[in-house]
Amino acid sequence: MSVATATNQLEQLKQFTVVVADTGDFGSIKQYAPRDATTNPSLILKAAGMPDYAWLVDKAVKDAGAGANVGAVIDQVLVLFGAEILKIVPGRVSTEVDARLSFDRDATIAKAREIISFYEKAGISRERVLIKVASTWEGIKAAEQLQREKINCNLTLLFSFAQAVACAEAKVQLISPFVGRILDWYKKSTGKDYAPTEDPGVQSVTEIYTYYKKYGYATEVMGASFRNKGEILELAGCDLLTISPQLLGELQAGNGTVVRKLDPTAAKKAEVAKVTFDEKGFRFALNEDAMATEKTAEGIRQFSADIRKLEQLLVAKRS
Repeated sequence: MSVATATNQLEQLKQFTVVVADTGDFGSIKQYAPRDATTNPSLILKAAGMPDYAWLVDKAVKDAGAGANVGAVIDQVLVLFGAEILKIVPGRVSTEVDARLSFDRDATIAKAREIISFYEKAGISRERVLIKVASTWEGIKAAEQLQREKINCNLTLLFSFAQAVACAEAKVQLISPFVGRILDWYKKSTGKDYAPTEDPGVQSVTEIYTYYKKYGYATEVMGASFRNKGEILELAGCDLLTISPQLLGELQAGNGTVVRKLDPTAAKKAEVAKVTFDEKGFRFALNEDAMATEKTAEGIRQFSADIRKLEQLLVAKRS
């Protein structure tokens, strides 16, 4: 395995993996100099409630106009946050489609097109935006169509191998397997702690990464939702890792040696069978995986609840 030679662990990690900031807070993004940044309804809701960003929410309300519905105002908020983030990072920002559309292929496609049009009106090319969509069958099929239109997608709330395979076959740009939420489920289910090498979330991403590289899929793998630094270090070498400001800080303060754990050359030599899923096979495989079924549903509920809270905040701003 390769060993990094830079100083702190964050800089070492950047030699193997694209580091992404998992936050809507501009100050944190500036501090850690990631290439990309990701947002979700929960992060935007948190940022929107901070005094430093009141101006941005006020601008979204004003730009949308008095007659606009609250959904249009939310789109403005998301895009304004994304546009500000893109002034800081050199790469891409991920902006999420309303989670309440997770089981509606056509509505997801329409909403993604709308978000991209807002970015393009702001002078930002679609190449710098990833549209985040939940990894339901309908979400994956929506992303497949959007990719044909050169609207790149980030398939989020991904917890299973079946979801990852379906995303690769749909030729989506990027997936975000949720490492920490997988760990949460197993800790609750088994009542035990896991060392980073035995972490079920780490093992899931390793399996997906190996499969993608073995069979030459272009879809990028971005580990997400980390609970501790050990999980991140066990996935050094993954295409991308999106990391919270707290854990970015721990990596920056760490001076131990970072060893590359995931490597495409080694993955190509792995003995892994190729599989495929039609809709029935996908739904059955997901149903057989209790963790993935429960965490996907829970994630959609959480993001939907936070979108509703954001709507309430915006309605209050307009009254």
